[in-house]
Amino acid sequence: MNMHTRLPRALPPAARHYSSSPHFTEVTVPEKLTSLHRTKPGVWGRLVVEQGTLRFLEPGPPERDEAVSEGEEIIIAPELPHRVSITGPVYFLIEFYRE
Repeated sequence: MNMHTRLPRALPPAARHYSSSPHFTEVTVPEKLTSLHRTKPGVWGRLVVEQGTLRFLEPGPPERDEAVSEGEEIIIAPELPHRVSITGPVYFLIEFYRE
């Protein structure tokens, strides 16, 4: 499976949580997250939306544009190019895992 073209639906079984971002809102989200960026080699991300909605974008191919709403999450594979787009009020964080 090419990790750059398909988002995984779950963390690998051996992945262990090691860090979390602060909670972000539509006002406090860092520019880095709204610009194209990647996780480091071997680092998985778990984007968790606690209130509101944002968009998760992956340039592809194929391009992916997915709304992530309250109570939903996105698993981000290591080195996957991506960004978020803020569409309104939102409250979210990112958890980081290593295998």
